[in-house]
Amino acid sequence: MIGGVALAAAAVVHFYDPHVEGSYGICPFYALTGWWCPGCGGLRGMHDLTEGHVLDAVHSNVFLLPLIVGFSLWWGEWVVRRWRGVPGRRWAMSRTALCAILALLTVFTVVRNTPWGSWLAPV
Repeated sequence: MIGGVALAAAAVVHFYDPHVEGSYGICPFYALTGWWCPGCGGLRGMHDLTEGHVLDAVHSNVFLLPLIVGFSLWWGEWVVRRWRGVPGRRWAMSRTALCAILALLTVFTVVRNTPWGSWLAPV
């Protein structure tokens, strides 16, 4: 079910181009602050991935590719474990890992909104 939902979402993003301004609405964080949030550019990056443009996807949002790879690995392991009749592991993250990821996203958000980090801004 999770894989089907992910594939359906990818199909929607593939056929309904988010590069067209306003096609998916606006980012509330961007509308309120004028800053790009950590997720800004994610839909455009996903569209670029479905088109086979990996570098464009990375340029839209550098965190998208690691997120998709990590989710795919987790989901693939879950499928294999279920296939073998072994209960799937719960998704869990240590407090240290969670704090590190949140700190990294915070730094990413601040840097991408500064003049010297403009190369991280979504395209």
